[in-house]
Amino acid sequence: MSGYKPLADYGLIGNLETCALVGRDGAIDWCCLPRLNSSSVFAAVLDAERGGRFTIQPTNEFEAEQQYMERTNVLQTTFHTDSGTATVTDFMPLSAGNDGNQPKVRGLYREVACTDGSVDLEVAFEPRFDYARSETEVESIDGGVVATGEARRIALSSPVDLDADGDSASASYSLDAHDSGWFVLEYGTRAPREPEACERLLDDTVEFWRDWTHSCDGEDCPFAGYNHDAVVRSELALKLLTYQGTSGITAAPTTSLPEVVGGVRNWDYRYNWIRDGAFTVRAFANLGDIQEAVDYLDDFLRLSREVDPSEMQPLYGLQHDSTYEETELDHLEGYRESSPVRIGNGAADQLQLGMYGELVLAIHQLSWSDREIAGDDWTAIREIVEFVREAWERPDAGIWEMRSGPKQFVHSKAMCWVAIDRAIEMADEHGFDAPLDDWRADREEIKETVIERGFDEERNTFTQAFDDDQLDGSLLLLPLSGFLDFDDPRIQGTIESVREELTTDDGLVYRYEDDDLPGQEGTFVLCSFWLVDCLALMGEVERAHEVYDTLCGYTSPLGLVSEEIDPDSGELLGNYPQAFSHIGLVNSALYLHEAETGGAVEPFQTQSP
Repeated sequence: MSGYKPLADYGLIGNLETCALVGRDGAIDWCCLPRLNSSSVFAAVLDAERGGRFTIQPTNEFEAEQQYMERTNVLQTTFHTDSGTATVTDFMPLSAGNDGNQPKVRGLYREVACTDGSVDLEVAFEPRFDYARSETEVESIDGGVVATGEARRIALSSPVDLDADGDSASASYSLDAHDSGWFVLEYGTRAPREPEACERLLDDTVEFWRDWTHSCDGEDCPFAGYNHDAVVRSELALKLLTYQGTSGITAAPTTSLPEVVGGVRNWDYRYNWIRDGAFTVRAFANLGDIQEAVDYLDDFLRLSREVDPSEMQPLYGLQHDSTYEETELDHLEGYRESSPVRIGNGAADQLQLGMYGELVLAIHQLSWSDREIAGDDWTAIREIVEFVREAWERPDAGIWEMRSGPKQFVHSKAMCWVAIDRAIEMADEHGFDAPLDDWRADREEIKETVIERGFDEERNTFTQAFDDDQLDGSLLLLPLSGFLDFDDPRIQGTIESVREELTTDDGLVYRYEDDDLPGQEGTFVLCSFWLVDCLALMGEVERAHEVYDTLCGYTSPLGLVSEEIDPDSGELLGNYPQAFSHIGLVNSALYLHEAETGGAVEPFQTQSP
């Protein structure tokens, strides 16, 4: 398994269209062009030999560290050698000039600068188009090289001559103190190459991120002080995962990074899940990023107006035109020999009833801000509620998209209750037309059924599914969604059961006990943050802080976190970085702040900005 780095050794850069993983060794091991869900050009993270990469690093032994320029997504990798120090600054332009009023600049920029002594460097440009399925040809051009394959073309301009050799190009050269040069990877359009133009783009990109990023200037900021920097880094990571064309947020920029090394739990997460809606809206709204929250939700509201609720998918491509059929790429060995490598996601065909509750809950949350619910929006909400009333008794795949067959999942039923409950509240608040008596009757029937069939009286806990004995981390959402109060003995018993049976000593929570797939996955980061939320709202603030601090201690040196954590080694597992996990970090910081200050904000309700 040589050639693979820990996920914590990667930073992320991007331009709201695509992203790239940059290793602490100076290698870009993952990048899809032109969009995040396009096929890959560099995929060494999924196959160290075949996948392709773009590396700039010292020729001799070195030590390295990475950091982001403060309050930006501009990444700097600093190499220390016996002879000197050099820094590679990586970014993808995202400046005011990319607002549609000027031609879009599409490029990946890498500035190499020697800051002390002298450093011998080596450059290896090894593109492999279409997940390394297409033949690649690299040829020399004036000032660099051009790579073609899969009817695509990218160009790399270089400050030094590159030796093109079939499907790759390379160079070795030296830099002395105060020397620098720019490598510019162009795709789609010609990108500025001149050093002065590159410097301006860097300045513009830094300015963009700093102007956009949340800052706590007053005492009323819910994130002031405690863990502020980690929250800001999560905010920046979430923005990187946003696709500016539709405002959708991809669950992660990667595919097939395993939930257990050597296992088969390898999925493509480069899609936008409706399921994530309420969590995402809460995170953005409370960071003050109201426009991002509104734009994100409006994308799904447009779908709701155009598509019958029965035909809505749990997930969508960032441009709503993706191929969802799962394909296994047998020619790639997978990260640390974890196969299969998959592209596409068959969960798009599943019935996931919980997503309707998440969507209505997100709309309800934003109604607490300055966003008004328009008439067409209410029509769509009514249609969703009517579908939920008809479909809530059906088994589904659940929040975790189980592949072992549909069940009567308690979380799904509870979210059907949430869809009707929040719609009733919005109708009452705004005077919208609705059959409220019928809705209230159905809301009560769902709750009674969940309590009757989803609660184990002997164990004093809700269970994963009706007439089942397995626990599930999603049960922590029952009080957070308002299904029952925190002081209800059944909720108290459920939280205690999850803590005893699904939680490690330091507070890391497994999603469930078994899903019929071989092997056991790691602890699920978002479930662990849900435990923090529950503890905070139950008044166990000190323990909530302990678990929260433990979770933040598992983030990468750059403050990024994946989907899961190996509880034995602390290794990050699953697709990386994971939007769900960063959303959890932000929202839990808010819950802790509210618990400490005595705030009256209820679960799953956003503060008015």
